[in-house]
Amino acid sequence: MLADVRAFTAFGCRPSAAITSITFQNDDAVFGAEHLTVDTIRHQVMAVLEGGGIAAVKTGMLPTRAVVREVARLFRETSLPAPVVDPVMRSSSGYALIEEEAVAELVNELLPLARLVTPNIPEAEQITGLRINDIEGMREAARMIRTSSVKAVLVKGGHLGNQDAGGRRQEAGHRERTEAIDLLDKEGQVTTFRGDWIPNAKLRGTGCMLSAAIAACLANGKSLEEAINEAKQFVTNAILQAQRTASV
Repeated sequence: MLADVRAFTAFGCRPSAAITSITFQNDDAVFGAEHLTVDTIRHQVMAVLEGGGIAAVKTGMLPTRAVVREVARLFRETSLPAPVVDPVMRSSSGYALIEEEAVAELVNELLPLARLVTPNIPEAEQITGLRINDIEGMREAARMIRTSSVKAVLVKGGHLGNQDAGGRRQEAGHRERTEAIDLLDKEGQVTTFRGDWIPNAKLRGTGCMLSAAIAACLANGKSLEEAINEAKQFVTNAILQAQRTASV
């Protein structure tokens, strides 16, 4: 949530939040969570709606089947704009952030309501059942996710192994990965976004930051492609800043 707030404010947006779960975590790991009730979540959202002027929405951790169902219902029943859905499933330290039975609910009920879905490689694999090793795998995963009536999918490639310029996985001994590659499938039109790969990144929550920054750019009237480009550069700068800070 803190990462989301920093991203929204960096793009001149005034963020509001509805908390779905209180997590117990530090800079290294997530140790547990206490989930809020669906009534509590609904009351938070309705209070924000009373203020009006919501230009974009981003969803993150939706831990249970009941929570996913309630969030989908809120998008159907209210004036909330179509969200950027970050299908958060597991922390970087390996803690499960969504119950297994909630994944199907997420795919069937919430993803079709999204303006954009932003899975990372492990999330795309869990949704589709594919093993993703290269850009072609990312392309196929995005296509499969879109078959669930999803308008646009951005598969984030940060979890791919070392790659060559064409996105093919490199064998041991080949040159190190130099590019960070994300792939957008928007109604069948595929666009790849390439940036510099930053090894040994010291910043957690970059996936959350990317989806929040995309939503902020959409709120500012950018096209989807423009929003992704600007958000990707924002996250790159944040990682570089974190590395500079850590080295001081």
